[in-house]
Amino acid sequence: MATSGTLSTFRLPPLPTIREIIKLFRLQAAKQLSQNFLLDLKLTDKIVRKAGNLTDAYVYEVGPGPGGITRSILNANVAELLVVEKDSRFIPGLQMLSDAAPGKLKIVHGDVLTFKIERAFPESLKRQWEDDPPNIHIIGNLPFNVSTPLIIKWLENVSCRDGPFVYGRTRMTLTFQKEVAERLTANTGSKQRSRLSVMAQYLCDVQHILTIPGQAFVPKPEVDVGVVRFTPLVRPRIEQPFKLVEKVVQNAFQFRRKYCYRGLGMLFPEIQRVESTGKLLELADVDPTLQPSQLSVSHFKSLCDVYRKMCDEDPHLFAYNFREELRKKKSKNQGKEDAKERERLQQHIEC
Repeated sequence: MATSGTLSTFRLPPLPTIREIIKLFRLQAAKQLSQNFLLDLKLTDKIVRKAGNLTDAYVYEVGPGPGGITRSILNANVAELLVVEKDSRFIPGLQMLSDAAPGKLKIVHGDVLTFKIERAFPESLKRQWEDDPPNIHIIGNLPFNVSTPLIIKWLENVSCRDGPFVYGRTRMTLTFQKEVAERLTANTGSKQRSRLSVMAQYLCDVQHILTIPGQAFVPKPEVDVGVVRFTPLVRPRIEQPFKLVEKVVQNAFQFRRKYCYRGLGMLFPEIQRVESTGKLLELADVDPTLQPSQLSVSHFKSLCDVYRKMCDEDPHLFAYNFREELRKKKSKNQGKEDAKERERLQQHIEC
């Protein structure tokens, strides 16, 4: 049995090192794309091991770049690896890996923010949401400039059970700036507690599983890097539409150093702000003098549930945007000032 298992284990043949690939194809990290290469295969192996057992798994890697993590994933004996790379400069190096792993590696030249993964893997891999996660993993060393919008997009996909999560509770292992990783996993009351903390934790089990020193990357970023693992929950801790939860959480953290009633008040038009904010906090049983970072996911569940009822009672409430009201107010005041100025000029001319 041991011999059979050894024979079935896939390993890449000898290949140029990642550093040699970078030199061969004259690759340079694009600063405007926040690119940083991880060259140490011991570290890429460690990231892949932290993702879990990938034997016979189907893996979706985002932003493979020169292919460091890609090699480690292929050496983990996966069934299939799909990589999506936006930068065409990396495609020849990835094609070299594909040639060395026949039938294992599929390369898509595209943007991960718009790529449709729903039909990328076999239908047979799909699992019911209540079942164990499917044998599909998302792994990626994300460019810093797309990491936050991408994880918000995927969290919305978790909420709607579409995108990568049409297959079930697909697990993700992703890199972020260490500060962002700490925000994603921050506990209630922590200085790092933020909008990201609540949005991630109400939908997923989130773990900061590894910190990689910035000096391990080329070029060296100014910050260290955190590796975060996400496992979608069978049942979200807040059972309301994603956009509603996002709006409540965003407004709560508008003024993170002030009492929570200040930010939550921005959910309501100025004419009814004091009364409606008081009603929201009272019905949700939330202390108005708590700071946003002191609000737990349970607090936000109560706030979202009450806000949903208030929106049901007032169909125009959810569409309200305090910034738009402020803009109109400023525009109106500016119009009055312009009218006064024109009147003064007319009086001056007549004199």
